[in-house]
Amino acid sequence: MATPVSITRDSSQTDRAILGIRDLVLRGEFKGGERLAEVELAERIGVSRTPIRAALQKLEEEGLLELAQPTGYIVRRFTETDLDDAIEVRGTIEALAARLAAERGTSRVVLGQMRECLAEIDAVLAEKMVDLEHLNRYAAANARFHQLMLEAAGSEIIERSLKRVVSLPFASPSAFVLAQSKIPDAFDLLKIAQAQHHDIVDAIGARAGARAEALVKEHARIARKNLELALLHADALDYVVGGSLIRRYADDGR
Repeated sequence: MATPVSITRDSSQTDRAILGIRDLVLRGEFKGGERLAEVELAERIGVSRTPIRAALQKLEEEGLLELAQPTGYIVRRFTETDLDDAIEVRGTIEALAARLAAERGTSRVVLGQMRECLAEIDAVLAEKMVDLEHLNRYAAANARFHQLMLEAAGSEIIERSLKRVVSLPFASPSAFVLAQSKIPDAFDLLKIAQAQHHDIVDAIGARAGARAEALVKEHARIARKNLELALLHADALDYVVGGSLIRRYADDGR
């Protein structure tokens, strides 16, 4: 049976509102703790208030917004602990995906695609440059690699679970890559992460599930280190999507 036009239009408008509000928040148009006004959002995004309300509810469920008192929504401010937890959960889910990919067997085609991503990263690192051009190339190949590892597990449940976690920008595999342009000795961390990538692919190809799982958990600790360094360099957060929402101890006068 055909989908009613009105339902399709409503869904499209809600999706537009979700993308619009998320973009405004992550670009720093609204500060952490700021209340969002439905009328203003509707005018800026170009939709009615109905899809705006649906979008606000969805973004609150994702964790980007919080319910305000007595009504409405405010932009969430994230603590270092929040970011730690998000990275930890992402690493745990990805580690499970890697183990299943190894134990269930991954096709040569997918393994080949993963190695192509690593070849691109190897090429970037060979130029020994830590500028935005090279880091963007690194981030794109890195994101693709992690997506392929997830797909290799062949689990919709795992894929949905991870999608919810990485809807928070700080939890994505490449969240802090661009910030490394402002971090001393960042190149060394990139090399360590890439060496881990190669080990992970080798473990999946060898169907060594426990080793693949352990390697990915260790790999997630690199993201934690990148977070620590970004918090020590205020200008580095300018290169983190949603960086303006991160509440550092210095912001609280500590």
